[in-house]
Amino acid sequence: MATKSILKNINIDNKQFARTFVKALEEAEDSKYRPTKLSRECKEITGDKVREFFRKNENIRD
Repeated sequence: MATKSILKNINIDNKQFARTFVKALEEAEDSKYRPTKLSRECKEITGDKVREFFRKNENIRD
């Protein structure tokens, strides 16, 4: 989650929305982080390797 969205002020005028919001926060607190297995090999690339990667793939578009 982006930091900006964490620090955003919210105003809740409706009692039902307030209850729903609190319930969502409580459920999020109780949920556990589950690591995800990657289905593809991944590797970190930096600098010139990034440019090279995009040069190779610039013609591939959806």
